[in-house]
Amino acid sequence: MTSKKCVIATRESPLALWQTKFVQSLLKEKYPDLDVELLGITTKGDKILDVTLSKIGGKGLFVKELEVAMLEKKADLAVHSLKDVPMVLPEEFELGAVLKREDPRDAFVSSKYNSLEEMPYNAVVGTASLRRELIIRARFPHLKVKTIRGNVGTRLAKLDNGEFDALVMATAGLKRLGMTDRIKTIIPAPLSLPSPGQGAIGIEIRKGDKETAELISFLNNEETRLCTRAEREVSRALGGSCQVPLAAYATIDGDQMHLRALVGNHKTGEHIKADVFGPANEPEKNAQKALRILRENGAEELLKEVLEEK
Repeated sequence: MTSKKCVIATRESPLALWQTKFVQSLLKEKYPDLDVELLGITTKGDKILDVTLSKIGGKGLFVKELEVAMLEKKADLAVHSLKDVPMVLPEEFELGAVLKREDPRDAFVSSKYNSLEEMPYNAVVGTASLRRELIIRARFPHLKVKTIRGNVGTRLAKLDNGEFDALVMATAGLKRLGMTDRIKTIIPAPLSLPSPGQGAIGIEIRKGDKETAELISFLNNEETRLCTRAEREVSRALGGSCQVPLAAYATIDGDQMHLRALVGNHKTGEHIKADVFGPANEPEKNAQKALRILRENGAEELLKEVLEEK
């Protein structure tokens, strides 16, 4: 990066572009003389839409090409949905900032029904997430769960064409794209525990790039960063990939963090929960508390069964 120009690598999906332009606007507002350019890249994860992410390499498919652009000095930073960022980054990179979180909850979207509770036997729910599939099977075993991939608009079009009776999607994405009218119900977090980092935007930079780190430091929201550090540590310790049906969600009240986590088998709905409290400034220690509970109750054996089924 030069002191006059900053290039942001981004996926070219509508949601990714919205998030990147949002970061661009914040940078321009803070630094009026800075030339902030976008470098649009179509990632492998955007190209392969007919199979689940867990079968083609996981979340890294959404960030790899952006990281290559940074390594080649074609871009200075990359803007991601934090939930799509692998739990362990390549050694050349680091998270430079995590922005204040948007609504992290899941949304129920349907033109036929008002909620999952209303849906009849064998009604079809679409999701791209093993976590959501697990939660639906655990709470509503009479429903059919089918995989749906593609950007937000593509998924909604499939719903409107009658391929699904309902979708469960991220509330944050629908809000950011101005599609709140499509939300029939926002599902309370205790009933559909969010994925690690859901609703948060993460900014990835080259490790050691002090100039870029300083440039974006004002974007960091410490509360969101602490919460997502705890969530991502739970995921990292249990495999941290799209192949693991896992939820982790932390909130802070005063100086206390409340961390909830869940893992299970998305085929059967069998699952294990943890619910812990601890100092807000000790996210990794709080994650270890949750992990201890999950492991003591058989989480690793359960996840081993899930991975062996694939």
